[in-house]
Amino acid sequence: MATFLRPLSYKYQWLYDTISTVASLSIGGDKRFRQLPLQGLEINPDTKILDLCCGAGASTQLLVQLSQDVTALDVSPLALTRAAKKAPQAKYVEGLAQSLPFTDNSFHLVHTSAALHEMKPDDLLTIVKEVHRVLQPGGVFTFADFHKPSNILFWPPVAIFMWLFETETAWQLLNTDLLQLLPSVGFTQVKQSLYAGGSLQVIQAVKSIDFLQKSGNR
Repeated sequence: MATFLRPLSYKYQWLYDTISTVASLSIGGDKRFRQLPLQGLEINPDTKILDLCCGAGASTQLLVQLSQDVTALDVSPLALTRAAKKAPQAKYVEGLAQSLPFTDNSFHLVHTSAALHEMKPDDLLTIVKEVHRVLQPGGVFTFADFHKPSNILFWPPVAIFMWLFETETAWQLLNTDLLQLLPSVGFTQVKQSLYAGGSLQVIQAVKSIDFLQKSGNR
């Protein structure tokens, strides 16, 4: 269970930013953390990008430097206001990740950062299906989030961090096999990279054209 620090970190942006900066030191800092999900991807000014659960726009700032067609979505009006100040070039939409207010095949790339661990397992599955729906065939879903550490030395700091700031859903994500979940809804070429003793995972997955043809889906 999270402590009183969790609501405070969402209320005060400076506290959230400080926590994020400290937590990212093990992988080389916040800038590198934001860049990891985008490594190896071809992004140009016309790439249609959805920054899913954008929060206060830390990653949106990076995405608008790469593309002129960035849409950022979050359920929090306050977060969207903060994000718009950081990256005014993006389009901002208030909405739920579980029911994306976009038509099928709208984006080339869907990105999210440290957000999936906030979701209950049923919601997580729904979100993955929604991401698959709004991606164009051949489009990429890329994200960074918690992973069960493979190096025992990383377990204490991860456990302390999660006890202070996270809820049960974060622990549930550690036991979720995303490498099986993503293909089950039609993603292929699922690539996972681990960092910080295995405590951080970056996954890139492609919307399979073959899956759509075989299933007759959309």
